[in-house]
Amino acid sequence: MVAYISRRLGVMLVILLGSSFILYNLAAISGDPLDDLRTSTDPNRDFLIAQRTRQLQLNVPPPLRYFYWLRGVFGLFIGKANFGITRAGITVGEELKQAIPVTIRLVFAATIIAIILGIAIGIITALRQYSRFDYSLTLVSFLMLSLPVFWVAVLAKEYLAISFNNFLRDPVIPINIMVGISAIGALFWASLLGRTRAAFWKTFAIVFIGTAAVLKTMELVDWFTNPRLGPILVFAISVGIAFGITQLSVGLTNRKALKAALAMSVVALISYYPANYIFDNHINALALLVMLVLTIAAGVISGIVFSKIDRGPIIRTAVLTAFLSAFLILIDKFMRTWSRYSETDAINFRPVPTIQERNGEIDVTDFWLSNLDVIMHLFLPTLILTLGSFAGYVRFSRGTILEVLNQDYIRTARAKGLTERTVIMRHAFRNTLIPISTIVVGDFAGIIGGAIITENVFGWSGMGTLFRRGIFTFDLNLLMGVFFVTATLTLLAILLTDILYSALDPRIRVGSGK
Repeated sequence: MVAYISRRLGVMLVILLGSSFILYNLAAISGDPLDDLRTSTDPNRDFLIAQRTRQLQLNVPPPLRYFYWLRGVFGLFIGKANFGITRAGITVGEELKQAIPVTIRLVFAATIIAIILGIAIGIITALRQYSRFDYSLTLVSFLMLSLPVFWVAVLAKEYLAISFNNFLRDPVIPINIMVGISAIGALFWASLLGRTRAAFWKTFAIVFIGTAAVLKTMELVDWFTNPRLGPILVFAISVGIAFGITQLSVGLTNRKALKAALAMSVVALISYYPANYIFDNHINALALLVMLVLTIAAGVISGIVFSKIDRGPIIRTAVLTAFLSAFLILIDKFMRTWSRYSETDAINFRPVPTIQERNGEIDVTDFWLSNLDVIMHLFLPTLILTLGSFAGYVRFSRGTILEVLNQDYIRTARAKGLTERTVIMRHAFRNTLIPISTIVVGDFAGIIGGAIITENVFGWSGMGTLFRRGIFTFDLNLLMGVFFVTATLTLLAILLTDILYSALDPRIRVGSGK
């Protein structure tokens, strides 16, 4: 394996050098950085031309200039990397240092959400092949894949930001909107749960009435301007999470796992007020980290208490339930900060922003206000980026799981009398991870590349913005700096994918045979 990784790293270095050399020279001859100065009427034009020529080394031929740039890049090995100076006179390294965190914050959440929801929905549609749910999600997936990102982003800004902010002035839900939301939710759950026509319409009616009742209740209690979950609702949702995690992890027939998970729901209820006391009086990043460790420890202890043998799956179930339950308490705290956030002068009762990555007038010393502001600025861009990726994962995971379900070993597992949950989760799903890992790792590599269109629509200053600026202003150093970071991560992602193959499939072992 060491020899294999060494060879691959060598090949990757050759590819990186070759591609960067080609891009550098093509970009250098495609535009003239001095074009704006040549047509200028400034009396200092000649001086400015000479200054920029000296600054960007334009008197050196592009092929030779590339090696000057490469010499600075190789400074990485001694901790003194130099990607050059931008046309604005700022070092490329400084630009990258500011843009990379912005891009990670923008794309990371969208990628995680798209992976989890996309794979889960894809597996469900495969298991319900040719059902109403499958046809509906197939239509929605193709629709999401075909819609232009910039058009969807503009619609989101209009209806999910501007219109919603206007709605918050007088949060009364019109009857047509209430009926529409209730019908969409009812159609989703009825398609998912209603295997027969009678079950479909029964589920549709129950969900439709329930959704409408919940929306009307939220309107009556003024939930939209003063949202919160509260300890009872946190506990109720946590119990639902306990049942769901147990079913997916080990099955509801494993009573020990279910008891360990439900114990975490009780712990969440007991911890609600102590956690909020810490949130209000002693909150910082270290406190959150300590609380996370305690949450995991509680899950581990619960798993050990309720099991004597085969503790691993039970501990996993309890830890996941504990983590998601603790996350509910954190969400509740952000909800209770909503009204205070909306009432600040910087927000002025319009809490859903349409531009920039944060509001500069929000007090950054207030932990909850500043972080809620970051979350609200993430909402629309994350939603837009999630839609396209989600649709891709749904289609890919559906096709992969269908292919696996037709294999002989799946039929053998069913013939042995294994439960359908065991067949899907322990046999089929594990083998779908190999092709899925290819696009998952690739998407994570693309996180740093940024989202050019989304960043432009929402006014974010990330890697996509730098790449766009480098192209349109013929800023060669800036363009190459972005390319070097993204290309390196892409090649490392390919290497990581190959290593994951051998970890996921024991039959794949590099160097184990001829």
